Formats: sequence, structure tokens, C-alpha cells
Amino acid sequence: METKKEGKEGKARFGIANFERRRYPRFSVDLPIEYYRVNSTESHPGRTGNVSESGWMVYLGEKPEMGQFLKVKLFFPSAPDLHTIEMLAQVAWVDLHLGENGDYRTGVKFIDISPEDVNKLTSFLGNLSRI
Repeated sequence: METKKEGKEGKARFGIANFERRRYPRFSVDLPIEYYRVNSTESHPGRTGNVSESGWMVYLGEKPEMGQFLKVKLFFPSAPDLHTIEMLAQVAWVDLHLGENGDYRTGVKFIDISPEDVNKLTSFLGNLSRI
């Protein structure tokens, strides 16, 4: 949305307002994850950057392929009543490789998650929105 405003000297000034278009709000949360390629038993550590009810931005130590399926487990170290959430996710985008030994910033969307884990995630995000 663009707005026009007259300045002190009668010159037009323009501004831009950006509105969030996501269906679900995102929350910046740094939590540990463990992920597996679908056809592998080898786990890899990672971290969340932000989370929502439909997907996450995560930091992964290896570059995933677009469209790749990952089994992901999210850990809640400070919430003993939640423990973990597990899901099948698909890589939606891969953005940045951060530093020489850094991580890949990656977006994943949920493909399959149990109703129980959906409830845990919804409850967790609901608590975040009240903070």
C-alpha cells in the first residue's frame, strides 16, 4: 500500500506499508530440532528460527534439496509437559548459507503431523501469543 503525504515545502512524499499476508502468525523461537532424510536413519541437529502452525524457518547444517522430505523432531527443553513434536516436512525454500561452517536457512512446510502434535504446537504458539 502506498501513501502520499505533503511535506513542509509542498513536495509529495511517498511511503510504503507492508502487511503480513501469512495465514498463520510466525513467532521467532530458537529451539533445537533433529532431522532425518526420509530414507535415512542418520540424524542431524538443527535449530528453529521461527515457527507457525503451517511451517518453520530452520537452520540446517547441510544443504537440503528443494522439495526434499525430512522427518523433523522439535524439542521443548523448558516445557516438560510438551517434550517433543514430530512431523514429516517438505523443504519449501533454501536461502542462505551462513558463514564458512554455518547453517543453511531453510523453510519447511508440514506434510504430516499427528493430531496430538498439532494440539501441542497450537498450545505452545497460543502461549507465545499471550506473552
